[in-house]
Parts: sequence; C-alpha cells; structure tokens
Amino acid sequence: MSTASSLVPADELAKRNGSHFPNESVEYRRARDALLAEEIELRRHIERVAEQRRRLPPGGEVTGDYRFVGEAGSVDFAGLFGDKATLVIYSFMFGPQRERPCPMCTSLLGAWDGEARDITQRIALAVVARSPIERLVAFKEERGWRALKLYSDVNGVYSRDFGAINDDGGDDPAFHVFTRRDGTIRHFYASEMGFATADPGQDPRGAPDLMPMWTIFDMTPEGRDPHWYPKLDYAR
Repeated sequence: MSTASSLVPADELAKRNGSHFPNESVEYRRARDALLAEEIELRRHIERVAEQRRRLPPGGEVTGDYRFVGEAGSVDFAGLFGDKATLVIYSFMFGPQRERPCPMCTSLLGAWDGEARDITQRIALAVVARSPIERLVAFKEERGWRALKLYSDVNGVYSRDFGAINDDGGDDPAFHVFTRRDGTIRHFYASEMGFATADPGQDPRGAPDLMPMWTIFDMTPEGRDPHWYPKLDYAR
C-alpha cells in the first residue's frame, strides 16, 4: 500500500480529472471538483481502515459446540469453510419466533445473492438463522435466491455466542469473519457498530456499508430517508 507521503494530493488529482458535462455551470464544476477531492480522500481513508483491519492480531479460537443444518444436511463449524481459508457468516434475523424475516436483512441478502458466486471464488459465505432449514429454504425459494447458502443454527449456541440473540431472546443481525490457518479456526472480525456508536439523527450502521442500496441512495439528491425502510413486498 502506498504511504501518505508518496500520494499526489487529492486536490491535484481532482484537477487532472478533466470531466465536463453538457451545459454545466462554472459553479457546478468548481463544486464538483471540490467534492471529487473529498471522494479521493474518502477512498484513501477506506484503504487505510482496510489495511488496519487486516493487521488485527489473531482473534479468539473457535471452540464452541456449534451445530448447523444446511440444504445438504448437517455440518459442523469447520464444514462451513468448505475448501476455503476464510469464512464470512451473516446472522439472518429469521428466528422461529418471527412470522416473517427482517425486511432489512432480506434486502441485504437479496443483493448478496447476486454476488455470491463471485464472492465464493475466494472465500466461504454462509447465512445462518435459528429457524428450521425447511423454513429458510422455503423463503429462499420465495425470494428467488439461487446462490446463497443458508444454514439453521440447530442449538442456537453460535447465535448466542456471536451476538445474534438479544437480551429479550429475539434476533439481532451480526456479521462475522473467521479464519482457518494451520488447522486452527479463529475469529477475525465482527461489525461492532450499532446503537451505541450511532451519530445523532442517523440509524446505526457500519462503515463501509454492507448494503449496496444505501450507497446508491447516497449518490442522489434525496439521500437516505431516515423514515423509509425496505419491505418484503410492495403494492403493485
């Protein structure tokens, strides 16, 4: 990774851009170039954070009694890795107490389903929920998901150990990364941004955002509507 001292200043890179679009004003181009410089700085900050994340020391060894059932049958924690050295697990808010799953989780996973075949070329990706596998598969078919691998957390131990069950026994979303190196499975990273770390007037969310939808909204004049959330179904 390039050091900060070796990088061309962001405002200089913005001046090199040279983009212009039909009928834009001088004021628009000046403001857009200033924004471009900030976007370059943001990209660099994202890279610095990613590098810092990769330098985390080894996390805790995974030793719990974790049992799952997937579409192909029972599997232990190591089995979720398949032939990969890194595993991402998303805890889907669709426990047995829910009549329907969380719409926000569903929106996220719908986007991931389109990328899952690409993602799993390099790492393993598993979606875990506490409902029986038959219920998960039925919803997967309802949504038209094809590539995501869904697993039922049979005894709920994984969900409890890794923050996917709240104090009231309900579901919480959770995003975790695990590694398998030299036969040892360890926790590597978790998204830890939530209500306690939220800024005023904003929903709790991580950074970078895992949901492509919000990133697209951020590019628009309307931005994110704090009062709008995705639904499982929309009136036609």
